[in-house]
Amino acid sequence: MTWTDALVALLVAVGIVGIVVPVLPGTLLIGATFLGWAVLTGGAAWGWFAAIAVILVVGTVVQYALPGQRLKAAGVPGRTLLLGGLAGVVGFFVIPFVGLFVGFVAGVYAAEVQRVGSVAARPSTVAALKAVAMSIAIEATAAVVASAVWFVAIFQL
Repeated sequence: MTWTDALVALLVAVGIVGIVVPVLPGTLLIGATFLGWAVLTGGAAWGWFAAIAVILVVGTVVQYALPGQRLKAAGVPGRTLLLGGLAGVVGFFVIPFVGLFVGFVAGVYAAEVQRVGSVAARPSTVAALKAVAMSIAIEATAAVVASAVWFVAIFQL
């Protein structure tokens, strides 16, 4: 393992943490890291990078499509998620580290209370939280699979 490989592994680990704790754009960081690795390594690394890029792109598409379908089926409108997201951004700056999650939950719940009342807001909020968890899990899985492909690649090159 070279210094380049060690740096790539470190940046990918930071990217995966950025997926789970949304402070950094994890998938973007991971993709850029693997692109830099392909540029520095050259040759057959480009083929490996192409495979990794496909995995990350498919993961990103599925990350938004599948939870979105589940939310639509549960009757949670996009406006509720938008308000939750905005409250999450505010929460991120008000309460370090956990404010994003607290703000999102509070924003979704408040939007749903306004839309359907307090009794019906709870199931909608739970559905939104499950969708966010599913989205994070899909993105993290794609990142780990892409990392595994890279790990195989460094021993093949």
